[in-house]
Amino acid sequence: MTEELKDIYFKNILVAVDDSDDAILAFKYAIHRAIKDNVGLNLVSILEKDDMNVFQALSKDFVHGKREDLEKHLREYKQIANDAGVKKVHSIIATGDNPGQVIVEEVIPRVHPDLLIIGSKSKKGIAKRFGSQAAYMAKYSPVSVLVVR
Repeated sequence: MTEELKDIYFKNILVAVDDSDDAILAFKYAIHRAIKDNVGLNLVSILEKDDMNVFQALSKDFVHGKREDLEKHLREYKQIANDAGVKKVHSIIATGDNPGQVIVEEVIPRVHPDLLIIGSKSKKGIAKRFGSQAAYMAKYSPVSVLVVR
């Protein structure tokens, strides 16, 4: 492999997952890419705080239940990736009001991926506030972004 190609070879992939069809396609592509390139795969899902009303936010049981559900779901995604042949799979749950911003500002600096794979639509609020989460991440991510449709 030439030196120029080594610079664009991805060694650590981050994929954002939820239950949307586009996120599932992104997840499947991320599995394929991780196997093909024999690299690590990081799964991230965001526990959105703005989905809770004030009483739910004050209830430990509500937050715990939602987080527990998300953890279970990520374990299922992780198992699918392992069963497909991905050797190193890690999962991350982050919390925030704006998933795209949380991924760009908190998760990427923590995980240090060189490729972010995302679906073009999100399960909740495709046009939240000022545009789609995918558009936000594509614009502000410090690493390469692959948007799957």
